[in-house]
Amino acid sequence: MSRKELRQKAKTIAKEHEYLPYMIERYLSLWGEEATMQFIEACEQPIRTSIRMNPLRAEPEKVIERLKKKGVKLEKIPWLVHGYYADFEGHSTPGAFLEHMLGYYYVQGVPSMTTVEVLDPQPEETVFDLAAAPGGKTTHIAQQMQNSGKVIAIEMDRRRIASLESNILRCGVTNAIVLRGDAKKVEKLGLKPDKILLDAPCSGEGLIPLDPTRKSSKSMADIRFCATREDELLDAAVNILAPGGTIVYSTCSIAPEENEYIVDDILKRHPELKVAPIPLEFGIPGYSEPFGVHLDESLKMAKRFLPHLHGAEGFFICKMIKEGST
Repeated sequence: MSRKELRQKAKTIAKEHEYLPYMIERYLSLWGEEATMQFIEACEQPIRTSIRMNPLRAEPEKVIERLKKKGVKLEKIPWLVHGYYADFEGHSTPGAFLEHMLGYYYVQGVPSMTTVEVLDPQPEETVFDLAAAPGGKTTHIAQQMQNSGKVIAIEMDRRRIASLESNILRCGVTNAIVLRGDAKKVEKLGLKPDKILLDAPCSGEGLIPLDPTRKSSKSMADIRFCATREDELLDAAVNILAPGGTIVYSTCSIAPEENEYIVDDILKRHPELKVAPIPLEFGIPGYSEPFGVHLDESLKMAKRFLPHLHGAEGFFICKMIKEGST
């Protein structure tokens, strides 16, 4: 298909499905027409509700028993230790249950839970969560660390800090310190964390199934703006990570410019950083040649969720190790 034909086809599909033409043109370039149409169709379907059991508050088996008695149907998510698909049909919302209010479980998207599973925080470590609100990943990290060590949760947005602190309290987390500030200036803390999670603020292009306005709310300039900020955040994070430490970079964007391009750029500037394999069975490999641009081959070890392939919001996850002895 010529460039002109691709543009024309993108315009036609975009008009019919109420997307901006540049988005469809990019999907056609990345995936081809059949997969693009599957993606559009999948974005019209609701995403299954998922929850994470919280052993800091209650034994998961007992919570599962309580929820089943209330008619909630649960299905274990294979690669997540405490993750379940949950069908609350016939009830108001998952957040209205007593068990939720008591912090026995957290309503959280599958990709979001997966980032922490990939990070694999351990007891007694120092872990940074660099864009922490509303707290799903912060509380998950603390849970994996069994409330030992330190979780430093950094959030820029004053209004979102309230929800972050509220969720930390509700989930019984006692090893977290909440800081308000710009994660790009994190070196001022003078700490060298063992692990860092950067689920970066992004254009949100992967969230179309949850927010249909995203079909037409962001331009290519918005993606470039987000990419610049993501690059700065990841660079600041790599600089403070302890030698031998692990960093997980993730976004809820589909755009390679916010994902593989960012990591490729960071790898060039930081030769001590290497992409690491993710030993969990989920998603598809990252792209090493999006739009015909040759990137570092190791990016195939990153992972992606896509709505039409995984019934989840679009998401990118990359695990990296900073070489050197601690």
